[in-house]
Amino acid sequence: MKAKLKKIIIPPLLGRGVGGEVILLLCLLAFSCTKDNTLTEKNKNEKPTTTTQTNPDSVYSIIMVGDMMLGTNYPSAASLPPGDGRDILSQAKEFLELADVTIGNLEGTLLNSGGTPKVCANPDNCVAFRMPEHYAGYIKDAGFDMMNLANNHSGDMGDIGRTSTQNTLKQYGIKYAGQISAPTAVFIKDGIKFGFTGFAPNNGTLSINDHKKAAKIVSELRKECDILIVAFHGGAEGSGATHVNRKREFYLGEDRGNCYEFAHDMIDAGADIVFGQGPHVPRGVELYKNKFIAYSLGNFCTYGKFGLSGNLGLAPILKLYITKTGDFSHGRIFPFKQIRRGFPVYDDDYGAVNLMKAMTQNDFPDTPLDISPDGKITIKNITP
Repeated sequence: MKAKLKKIIIPPLLGRGVGGEVILLLCLLAFSCTKDNTLTEKNKNEKPTTTTQTNPDSVYSIIMVGDMMLGTNYPSAASLPPGDGRDILSQAKEFLELADVTIGNLEGTLLNSGGTPKVCANPDNCVAFRMPEHYAGYIKDAGFDMMNLANNHSGDMGDIGRTSTQNTLKQYGIKYAGQISAPTAVFIKDGIKFGFTGFAPNNGTLSINDHKKAAKIVSELRKECDILIVAFHGGAEGSGATHVNRKREFYLGEDRGNCYEFAHDMIDAGADIVFGQGPHVPRGVELYKNKFIAYSLGNFCTYGKFGLSGNLGLAPILKLYITKTGDFSHGRIFPFKQIRRGFPVYDDDYGAVNLMKAMTQNDFPDTPLDISPDGKITIKNITP
């Protein structure tokens, strides 16, 4: 169950006269010295806690991560994590569960056995992912509320895999979107309706390359929700794919779309947040019309079958605070990385923060966003 921030009640006056006032003053001073100011006072050498002093009544909090494939039993169980994967998300859980909504990209299918493995044009670059169905319980227990299914591995086991994935997520109380058979979802938290959809260049998913149709889906979903979040799977892949070049991108001959134009078009259509996956590395972030765009969050928990060396192993947890009108307020990048073939752990070297900061400065030099060395994201004070 996700934690809620509690109101702090100041006790009544401890006594009458000067003595009582002094005691009260000392109590207030002691409280102010010990209060957790994580987002404003932690420096880079301190591991930030997951609590903040943000007023929960003024903003909504959303956490997003990149690709998730917790281990595959296809073609054999050799690519499943030790201990049946029970602890694979344990170190990230305390960060993931403290938001109104937590979202990931499910890079594969949930199916115990069977299915129709995909056939690729180039067998040398072909892998198919089939996670045991009970792994959805690990995802739910870690704090996830919604999963994007618009990616190049959601159809790895054919229609049998797609159906099993959707049914399994539903069984565990996780919303999902991004496939033609399940295009959108609405998650309700404390009466607030969070709309969600996803796009990719792959069969069975909503197309990232048909901007007009995508915009119509977004504008229609806008009517059903208070906050609208769009995910996409697009852009080139690999350690060298960290830049947003504002052009159409390709990988192995596949048209992976123009991520820059797509993100802007979705915000024009009504999205409040747009975040991407696909390149397997983190990319820069941007503010467009006061709405937040994260162009890639890389690999978050991708066990066994993914290259995780260098920047491919960076696994940021992005936490955003947005106003009730969907505008960006502030945020934070929690720097995780993957070890032991795919276990996300906290990264004391802040690799994801450093890369996302550098890519933001390089690719979006005019953005008003500022990323501090310890991952805080704020809007710059710009003097005319």
